[in-house]
Amino acid sequence: MAGSVFGNHFKISTWGESHGKALGVVIDGVPAGLPLCEEDIQIFLNRRKPGQSKFTTARAEGDLVEILSGVFEGKTTGTPLSLMVKNADQHSKDYSNIMDKFRPGHADFGFFEKYGFRDYRGGGRSSGRETIGRVAAGAVASKILGEMGISLCAYTKSVGPVEISTFDKAEISQNDLYMPDAKAAQKARAYLDECISNQDSAGGVVECVISGVPAGVGEPVFEKLDAKLAQGILSIGAVKGFEIGDGFLASKSKGSENNDAFVSKDGKITKKTNHSGGVLGGISDGSDIVFRAAFKPTPSISQPQETVNEKGENLSIEIHGRHDPIIVPRAVVVVESMAAVVLLDEMIENMSSQLSFLKEFYS
Repeated sequence: MAGSVFGNHFKISTWGESHGKALGVVIDGVPAGLPLCEEDIQIFLNRRKPGQSKFTTARAEGDLVEILSGVFEGKTTGTPLSLMVKNADQHSKDYSNIMDKFRPGHADFGFFEKYGFRDYRGGGRSSGRETIGRVAAGAVASKILGEMGISLCAYTKSVGPVEISTFDKAEISQNDLYMPDAKAAQKARAYLDECISNQDSAGGVVECVISGVPAGVGEPVFEKLDAKLAQGILSIGAVKGFEIGDGFLASKSKGSENNDAFVSKDGKITKKTNHSGGVLGGISDGSDIVFRAAFKPTPSISQPQETVNEKGENLSIEIHGRHDPIIVPRAVVVVESMAAVVLLDEMIENMSSQLSFLKEFYS
């Protein structure tokens, strides 16, 4: 299966299936000398693990990470970093009654047509548990970026029709929906309770803000910084939309409204506004990078739905088992992690963009 490797310099390869023995990631390109322990990675994985509230699957996984290679005496060695999380609570029998049916909204049909075979136990590689490898890699990337003064903050911007109206960063970690607005979180919970009572699910939007990125990062043609971010974020399961800065709203504005005026302040070039979301011409402009990812509702719902089986026969399907009524809260850290992976890869690439950079490094 192609397509499980991402990145050019900070390169990640995720592996494993939802109901296999384990999942993980191999990271090539981690610089030597980074202080790293399993707890650094576990903090990130704890944000996405299941069973943390009634709005997440009840699958009881500790998602405990093991560092298999690439670290010696508490620091990275520069060799490939291999990270593993063992599966502990697979209920494969939950899928036995739908093993030959294509679940609406899932990747079942596409996998079957492509490979002539599919892992019906939770979706295999298309399961949300594949993101374990992404988050583990993102934890490492975030720590490296932190050494350069760069920070990432992702949060739930909206759940269904409920959108935040205020921003309190401290509140993000204080509620189970990771919303920076306590009142919006309360309304969102009520909306989700209604969805659950109707055996339905909800979608939402995750917003991410990256601070401290210097101007000049990103390649100007096929590997624009915003294009690479879009690729990384859209590769996350259930993401159906990506926008940066004003995004689609920019199409409704005038040039005089959308342009960000440049100003010089204390010898530094900055912008008065940030409609661009921190990227112009595919290159960072020194402002905060702001983007959003739209997640569809969880496709596994208990309501009867129309589908077909592998023989092409029309029939009805009811999906039971342990499923998230909304993907968004657990996906917040996934979005943040993929953004970190993309940005670090682009920053390493940028080190060779000027001769002076090379001379400064090697002199």
